Amino acid sequence: MDDGRPIFLQIAERIENSIIEGGLPEDTQVPSTNELAAFHRINPATAAKGVNHLVDDGILYKKRGIGMFVSPGAQAKLRQRRRDQFAEQYLQPLLAEAAKLGIRTTELMAMIERHEETR
Repeated sequence: MDDGRPIFLQIAERIENSIIEGGLPEDTQVPSTNELAAFHRINPATAAKGVNHLVDDGILYKKRGIGMFVSPGAQAKLRQRRRDQFAEQYLQPLLAEAAKLGIRTTELMAMIERHEETR
């Protein structure tokens, strides 16, 4: 919890990652704000803000008196959002730099394939 972004966003992202990776399937309960606060040693209000951020986005839903649960379709929604962000954050700058350097699309794809083989 120290990458310079607000803590509540980091909490929300960690929950999102668990959903994307399958650790929190649809309709399963997420840790309570008190559990999150104790685990991360943060204020419960901050943990609640992160959870409520996901409720506002439709990723989580509340069962009154029970807790927060992963919404149906949350994993697909998050994956699509992350794919869109990936294109914006990584592909657009990559393609712009490749164009500056005169790297054609076919060359770029070959570079990616070579690097993928060495992983």
